[in-house]
Amino acid sequence: MTQRRSSTSGLAKATAFAPASVGNVAIGFDILGFSVDALGDRATVIRSDSPGVVISRATGVVSDIPREPEKNTAGRALMAMLEDLDPGFGIELHLDKGIPLGSGLGGSAASAVAAVVAANALLSEPLSKIELLKFAMQGEAVSSGSLHVDNIAPSLFGGLVLTVGIDQPRVKQVPVPAGIRAVLAHPHMFMSTRDARGILKGSVEMSDFVWQTANLAGFISGCYTDDLDMIRASFEDVVIQPQRQQLIPGFDSVRNAALAAGALGCSISGAGPTVFAWSLEAEAEAVRRDMLAQFVRAGIDADTWIVPIEPVGARVLPA
Repeated sequence: MTQRRSSTSGLAKATAFAPASVGNVAIGFDILGFSVDALGDRATVIRSDSPGVVISRATGVVSDIPREPEKNTAGRALMAMLEDLDPGFGIELHLDKGIPLGSGLGGSAASAVAAVVAANALLSEPLSKIELLKFAMQGEAVSSGSLHVDNIAPSLFGGLVLTVGIDQPRVKQVPVPAGIRAVLAHPHMFMSTRDARGILKGSVEMSDFVWQTANLAGFISGCYTDDLDMIRASFEDVVIQPQRQQLIPGFDSVRNAALAAGALGCSISGAGPTVFAWSLEAEAEAVRRDMLAQFVRAGIDADTWIVPIEPVGARVLPA
């Protein structure tokens, strides 16, 4: 316990919004993600004289979340924060969920991020985003069973984000070429992150390792140099997607339809079942329409969005 922030800012209450996110981005398993500001979670924290964390309310698209803080991603993140800082107060938490759980859109990560960003506003000396990232990671582990940041980092920092390291994470926002839009299709089904990770093999063939590494390097270099041809050529997951796509009915047809409509690439968002594509703005509506049509053909309703990828992450909302 460091006791680095022992006094409050004077605020007794704060609310923060944290956007949804797409993890992995096909070729960056557990290290690459981008924010989706069209939907997200809100956390309201109230300073309490009682120690610890109490989850008093849960509203929104998911209300039956665990109320025991140690079993809740936001609650566990706040517990880690209070244990480390010992600020001299406890926290009452109200979560307003805007992201469906098991959607592959970083719902558990957004809750943890929104909670620590809101709690940070109660401190007299706010923590850096990297410090907040470490606390949010503790919460994310409750949901996924492991420490990874490909949803937490973009939700916190915003935009397309590469994160290297766990104990001492280094975060880099990667530029996205102008005119690119993300197209998302969320089929109405639940997928457990733990289960989706559980089916993955523990080793990778050398040829696939080289191929995937080349794709990750090509994708990031294409983003920095506005090379759309390089992005298109590199936008293929040869390691994780082939193992998980069986869990999403109609995935092959959805992906093929997106590419035929002009998408630069199409893959699974995080653990799924949401599928995402990158497209130029001019083709984005056709990509969205055709992805949705394939889910409907498979007998599954889906929600869709077309969003810019902007470097705007979690933030405290006006009182």
